[in-house]
Amino acid sequence: MPIVFDSADALLAAVGRDLGVTEWMPVTQERVNLFADATDDHQWIHVDPVKAKDGPFGACVAHGYLTLSLAARFMPQLIEVRNMKMGVNYGCDKVRFPAPVRVGARIRGRGELVAVERARDGGLQSTLRLTVEIENEAKPACVVDTISRYYF
Repeated sequence: MPIVFDSADALLAAVGRDLGVTEWMPVTQERVNLFADATDDHQWIHVDPVKAKDGPFGACVAHGYLTLSLAARFMPQLIEVRNMKMGVNYGCDKVRFPAPVRVGARIRGRGELVAVERARDGGLQSTLRLTVEIENEAKPACVVDTISRYYF
């Protein structure tokens, strides 16, 4: 259940707020293969389970950019901004991939609202730190500061 913000003022007042976690989702070979097809990145560590078994990770692993792209899935589970005219993805800062996501693992998103400020164009710019956690792993799969703009 996302945390709901009904106004620009509510969002501005929430800097530093822990947004909680999303539901776990499995990372399947089918999802990895579809991402490989979409990006033309068919490196064997992603798409060849037989070869990957003897590789550095002991199994196929998700592309880092696949893990990053799942921000689009996780963010709406963490935050909902209402009463706005429009919201846009503005970009990302400081993307890191500390640990690989093996096919068959489950991942989830953890969010923190690290900054909110008024943008020069009249919008409100927020930075949400999304940490993609891997079930039963100490290191996260991805940590990214996602930047959104909201226009009220």
